[in-house]
Amino acid sequence: MHWIDDSKSENVAAGRALALQADAVGDAPFLACDDRRYSYAEVNDTVNRYANSLRALGVGPGDPVSMLMDNSLEFVFSALAVNKLGAMWVPSNTSYRGEWLSRTFEDGGAKVLLVDESLLGRATEDGLARRFERVVVNGDVEAVPDEVLRPRSILMSELAAGSGKEPNTSADAATISSVMWTSGTTGRSKGVMQPFGAWYAAARIFTRARDVRSDDVFYCCVPLFNSGGWSLNVFQAMYTGLPIAIDKEFSVSRFWDRVRRYGATQLLTLGSMHMFLWQQDERDDDADNPARVAGLLPLPADVSEPFRKRFGLERIWRGYGQSEIMPVCVSDPDRQGDLAGEGFPRDDIDVTLRDDKDQAAAVGEVGEICVRPRQPNIMFRGYYHNEAGTAKAWRDGWYHTSDLGRFNENGELFFVDRAGDYMRYKGRNIPSLELEELIGRHPAVAEVAAHGVQSADHDREDEVKICVIVRDGHQVSPEELLRFVNDRAPYFMVPRYVEFVTELPHTPTGRVQKFQLRERGLTPQTWDREAAGLTLER
Repeated sequence: MHWIDDSKSENVAAGRALALQADAVGDAPFLACDDRRYSYAEVNDTVNRYANSLRALGVGPGDPVSMLMDNSLEFVFSALAVNKLGAMWVPSNTSYRGEWLSRTFEDGGAKVLLVDESLLGRATEDGLARRFERVVVNGDVEAVPDEVLRPRSILMSELAAGSGKEPNTSADAATISSVMWTSGTTGRSKGVMQPFGAWYAAARIFTRARDVRSDDVFYCCVPLFNSGGWSLNVFQAMYTGLPIAIDKEFSVSRFWDRVRRYGATQLLTLGSMHMFLWQQDERDDDADNPARVAGLLPLPADVSEPFRKRFGLERIWRGYGQSEIMPVCVSDPDRQGDLAGEGFPRDDIDVTLRDDKDQAAAVGEVGEICVRPRQPNIMFRGYYHNEAGTAKAWRDGWYHTSDLGRFNENGELFFVDRAGDYMRYKGRNIPSLELEELIGRHPAVAEVAAHGVQSADHDREDEVKICVIVRDGHQVSPEELLRFVNDRAPYFMVPRYVEFVTELPHTPTGRVQKFQLRERGLTPQTWDREAAGLTLER
């Protein structure tokens, strides 16, 4: 394991860190995907070529560069190349389409788009790609619609023809590296601006929590448009000079075979991924794998130890965080924690819980989780082009997470609930306001309220339910409503449950009292998409 020298702020910037590792451990393996393998020196050379080609396209320091790409080596090359130029990569969720994708493109404000050939259909739908001056396609140029992109498009393979010289652009721990889109409680996705210092601080914290060793190999099958794909995978590997294997996506049936193929020792799964693994039929070779340590976030307490034993792991670590701060709390290898807890606050931040009166909550009492950094550049720098959202999140020097928790007498944090008006489905935040606004556009809908119903598979996941009042003189079926959503939004936002009602509970000011709907839960009148066998388009 070879850490970069962090005594100089500029060494923390990803482009500089990669160059330093190429000089120090150039022949050591860095990236792998299937049979493609790259050393640190080879990655640095490729990234330099990408960077110089992007510079020729007009990308410079501080510029945003939009990305719509699935996991691949090209994703990593591209993001690091953007950082070599002191610019920011702005990835969109590859499940986004239509208005959701348009918003991230519009709010990102980039002039250059990097896109997979397989995702061109979404990028060009309704002329979305016309907002960009240049489009770089990872794939076959013949798939690019002439009337939409050419002659503004080039192949990503052409980027590799650039000069291999270091771009020598100034950047340091305070420089913004990326804008990661996240779902906020106000409804519209917000762009989290991450300085390089935040990624580096996260790598340092996670290295200890995960007991990272010099012979470890990381395995990434979580999306690279997600912060976890970088803080716990790519950047974690790069800052420590270790190898990482990347797959396009998570596969339940092939997960352990992929782990064996790569010799992976450090694993990360998010949302319900690990529960899908747990629910598979047991096999005699379940424990016959090289994995040593896993972060399964979040994991029910009663599954933790059985999972560890079944799959032959040395340890499972726990944690809690957000894109805005990676992480808040993690397991401490030297302290015995509660399997139902999230671990202990990291050593470079202060964490407090605030009650409804904004006073500190006592031990054992529930309050909003609030965080304050002790050092500069270790948390997000605000929301991109969203001063109002930033001001609302940061108050009196504290970042308010909109999540609820409690501390026990040992100082361990326990996640309780989400204070914000959004739901969490398979690791993704779904803001109810956005969903309600979309469904409300259907001509048969007079009013709609979306809320979460606790998943039967996981105690921190929600199934989405909508309660709908139909307009007088109109008729609509649950299937029609859900197909309306499926055609206009990511598949994971399509509700599972639909219930037609004649009225909704309101406050005196007209806000729907969603706690009443949550308390009511499922009723005999609730229609279930899965029971009906309705198939979604992804």
